[in-house]
Amino acid sequence: MAKGAVYVAIVAAIGNMLQGWDNATIAGAVLYIKKEFHLETQPTIEGLIVAMSLIGATVITTFSGSVSDAIGRRPMLVISSVFYFVSGLVMCWSPNVYVLLVARLLDGFGIGLAVTLVPLYISETAPSDIRGLLNTLPQFTGSIGMCLAYTMVFFMSLKSDASWRMMLGVLSIPSIAYFLLAVFFLPESPRWLVSKGKMDEAKIVLQALRGKEDVSGEMALLVEGLEVGGETSVEEYVINADNELSEDHVEEKDQIKLYGAEEGQSWVAKPVRGQSSLFVASRQGSMASNMMNPMVTLFGSVHEKQNDIGSMRSMIFPNFGSILHEQNQQQNKPDNWDVESNQDKENLSGDESDDNNLKSPLLSRNSTGVDKDMIAPISKSSMLQSETTNAMGIGGGWQLAYRKTDDGKKAGGLKRIYLHQEGGAAIESRRGSIASLPGAGDGDAVRASALVSRSVLCLDDATGQNPIQGGVIKPPPSSKQGTSWADLAEPGIKQALIVGVGIQILQQFSGINGVLYYTPQILEQAGVGLLLANMGIGSESASFLISGVTTLLMLPSIGVAMKLIDIAGRRALLLGTLPILILSLIVLVLSNTIHMGSVTHAVVSTISVVVYFCTFVMGYGPIPNTLCSEIFPTRVRGLCIAICALTFWVGDIIVTYTLPVLLTTIGLAGAFGIYAVVCTISWFFVYFRVPETKGMPLEVITEFFAMGAANKKAN
Repeated sequence: MAKGAVYVAIVAAIGNMLQGWDNATIAGAVLYIKKEFHLETQPTIEGLIVAMSLIGATVITTFSGSVSDAIGRRPMLVISSVFYFVSGLVMCWSPNVYVLLVARLLDGFGIGLAVTLVPLYISETAPSDIRGLLNTLPQFTGSIGMCLAYTMVFFMSLKSDASWRMMLGVLSIPSIAYFLLAVFFLPESPRWLVSKGKMDEAKIVLQALRGKEDVSGEMALLVEGLEVGGETSVEEYVINADNELSEDHVEEKDQIKLYGAEEGQSWVAKPVRGQSSLFVASRQGSMASNMMNPMVTLFGSVHEKQNDIGSMRSMIFPNFGSILHEQNQQQNKPDNWDVESNQDKENLSGDESDDNNLKSPLLSRNSTGVDKDMIAPISKSSMLQSETTNAMGIGGGWQLAYRKTDDGKKAGGLKRIYLHQEGGAAIESRRGSIASLPGAGDGDAVRASALVSRSVLCLDDATGQNPIQGGVIKPPPSSKQGTSWADLAEPGIKQALIVGVGIQILQQFSGINGVLYYTPQILEQAGVGLLLANMGIGSESASFLISGVTTLLMLPSIGVAMKLIDIAGRRALLLGTLPILILSLIVLVLSNTIHMGSVTHAVVSTISVVVYFCTFVMGYGPIPNTLCSEIFPTRVRGLCIAICALTFWVGDIIVTYTLPVLLTTIGLAGAFGIYAVVCTISWFFVYFRVPETKGMPLEVITEFFAMGAANKKAN
């Protein structure tokens, strides 16, 4: 596992812990604020005190995307910690309601930056195979913050002179730790660095995040991710050792040479007659009913293949299977490359050189006599370290390779190819004569689907038979043009925005943030004080205690989500947890409409709220932000994340501000009945519109969106 990426994700997620801390402390403090400022008859002011942080988050979010694209992700996280610190001090001092409202606004600025940018930052620094797990950390740390804050508020409430200023002001203490860690520990996002042409810095950051010297494949991937949405074709190859491939059902022309890192290793890839299963899936998805997003079918076809090949070990194409443990004993000094190098190297399979962090070629020389050249940036270290097989290639079983075209000296002169192995069952059912390779050395073939599109690499001063070897390789000039609102009109980005904005709206109107802010009052209305009356604890303190226990119970539920999100997947978790969420809401509604004893009513209501919380954090809590951080191209990711976050905060404001009104008009049963209907709609939205993105590199995800949208438009 890439320990560096895990550590920075934990540090970044502290921002969400402070958000959770604020959610819990304001939920407790507002009860005492009402008494001091006599707001019992002014529910509007009460709602404004709570919602002011949401207003601040909404305001700051409108700028956060474009600003983070301009100055970077890390500075914005540092600024977030400063807002947390200043707002805590002002809340602790607040002499009147107006100063308190200003402090809550500043607090919202910190929350808005953290909630918007932490998932983005984690997605851009995490390996694709554990990206979901790390993006669940903000939900986990947020729940820890709530649990700690409720515990603090509970003990403060036992005193006769409980101070709401102290409850809110304590926020400044952990914010200092967050500031120091962000300044001295967090690196800048490598994807942002590449987008700004800072290749040296990006490579150094990646080496630290991945814990290895050779980050060649991922560096190439980050450069390619600067542009997606061009004309993409879906092809299929059969790959084997030289001259060992069966001649059946393959084209003899246009052979492709594929190079590995072991000395003497090379393979031939040949196009297969007929259509790739990915092509069929994309077309079938486009011809399906309008309700079903074609991306759902297209993404699903990839994950079906991953299930098919999960136990295979392929030595013909190591990045598609497991690597035998004994290969570790053969490891030599790795060959590395760098996108800014001008150093001429020999074939990747035979040369060794001192990496010195920066001075190795991007792509290796190929002097074979095949019609086209495919050069894969595969390194010894990435192929041979069995303990990190999940991070090989570019992640998720995908491999990035290149094919030289007629003019290799300019952008468009190279074809980038994202390769993914197909399962043995699929091969046999469609072809009948080729099986996937079960082990090393038996001469069988591997079938791979490929997304083929124009490479964005620019080559200057290239000479020789292989121009990709000698030239200085740079990001495309378009990467320096900045983000434009016109980019949002691209079909793939529009489709991704529909998914991102839609799931954020539905998540908020499932009522979670309103329930979090007003949990003590909801439980008090449900009669939870009766459960602890015999212990001599007042109803307010009892509600704080139950709220703290509830958030504590949420932690193992989030642990389940962290375990399953990269295994079962985002879509499967949502489809599996939403019915339980709906059921818990229905039980809560019934417990408040059917006459029952006060104790029974309190027990059923409390259990329903606990189940609601625990189920929510297993799926609908972390996954929307995770998805939104995955589905947009690098060049517009900050802007699109800001749009999704703005939707999040507007929905949050509406739900939080209206919940007190709902509780006093239609009651708890009516409010939760509305939330149950929204959750039902959410299930159908996820089923028909949300694709599965687990384990896939961000750049492949965005390529799929662009291709799926183009196919839908064409049909």
